[in-house]
Amino acid sequence: MNNKEIIQRKTKILATLGPSSKTIKKIIELSKAGSNAFRLNCSHLSENDLAEYINKIRRAEEIIKKPIGVLVDLQGPKIRIGNVSEINNSLKKGDTFIFDNSKAIGNNKRVYLSNNKVFNSVKKGHLILIDDGNIHLKITSIKKNLIRTKVIQGGILKSKKGVNLPQSDLKTSALSSADKKYIKIAANLNVDWIALSFVQKPSDIKELRKLCDSKISIMAKIEKPSALKYINEICEIADGIMIARGDLGVELPIETVPGWQKRIIRTSRVKGKPVVVSTQMLESMTSSLTPTRAEVSDVANAVFEGADAIMLSAESASGSYPVETVKMMHKIAFSTENEKNYNSILANQIEETPNTTPDAIATAAKTLADELSSPIIVCYTESGSTGIKVSRVRPSQTILTITPIIQTARKLSLAWGVLCLLQKDEKNLEQMINSTKVTVKKSGLAYSGDKIIITAGLPLKVEGTTNLIRVTTVK
Repeated sequence: MNNKEIIQRKTKILATLGPSSKTIKKIIELSKAGSNAFRLNCSHLSENDLAEYINKIRRAEEIIKKPIGVLVDLQGPKIRIGNVSEINNSLKKGDTFIFDNSKAIGNNKRVYLSNNKVFNSVKKGHLILIDDGNIHLKITSIKKNLIRTKVIQGGILKSKKGVNLPQSDLKTSALSSADKKYIKIAANLNVDWIALSFVQKPSDIKELRKLCDSKISIMAKIEKPSALKYINEICEIADGIMIARGDLGVELPIETVPGWQKRIIRTSRVKGKPVVVSTQMLESMTSSLTPTRAEVSDVANAVFEGADAIMLSAESASGSYPVETVKMMHKIAFSTENEKNYNSILANQIEETPNTTPDAIATAAKTLADELSSPIIVCYTESGSTGIKVSRVRPSQTILTITPIIQTARKLSLAWGVLCLLQKDEKNLEQMINSTKVTVKKSGLAYSGDKIIITAGLPLKVEGTTNLIRVTTVK
């Protein structure tokens, strides 16, 4: 693997930071190994931790002189159990087990449940799942602040594990009070993306939008079956989509998740929104240097399906081999993208094109680049919208996005096929094109005599006005 390979890889890698990757040195190593952006999981970070991680990423960015995207993943209204004793914590099939509102240390008889609304939402006969569905319990009776259950599938009960209620309708806000504190920190430190957990309906995105700086992009995490009813509307108003297969696979029949993954990716691409596939992609590499064959196929399938980015969770946050895992994910993605049928598979996946001038320009740029054997398509953009429009059509060429704004370059770190370079602002179109030809030649992505396709919007500096396409020759 070399730096040229990383630049040429179209599918982006989003790596989660944690105890195994919390130093500036490790962040730099992960970036050089192929990570384009980093996820900070608020479920496992204090407010001070979040600020510290963001500052470390920005310092690493300064050192390697390459824009790095930061995604803050809000915890959302996740229901969790309390702390559990490290002894007497084994649940066996047929056991009686109780959920209550006492914060006393739990054991194999009872445990604290973090959300009081659950006691009024569940019904006798409903299932309660713990730890991503590893433990199954069936409700036998409900009293005020006490739920009695029977263990259907046992296991070891661990502290702070998540709870899923696949048969219950829990009406709650998508944002907790803790989330609002993390949003404020993220906004003050200029993060690029905020991921909203447990989105159920479009209004959840609107609620977060009111609390965010307009420059921050919002990613909707699809992990509740109720969100699938509104997937078109959610894709319309969110800036990006994350397919969070962990909770989705617990709350849906697990055999339906691959089909939903394909549908969500397709919908996101039609809408022109970056889409991330996450959860257990290389899970075995938390403790092994070699992934399973099934994991390799899973990553490759997400790449073939046209995902903008693929994500590492525990593998890079708390695993034994974070850098090696990123390198492995890069190798799988790069190899898949170099399969001879890759580009034709992506081209056949999009049957619907929005009827807008920017989308027509993006399609024309791809066609021109193919016919003129151009090595790159150059997008001059301030907001990033031009780069995302061209990314949507999945050209075989590198999409070189030129911008004077580092925040835009960071945001585009999760857009398929986009390589972003910073260039000083220019006063008019001709100056911009001349400067771009110099930048392109210095980058080594095009050489003297190569024809390049340039897209931009006139007037310059006006967001969402992609209306220009130009063919020029590098001198």
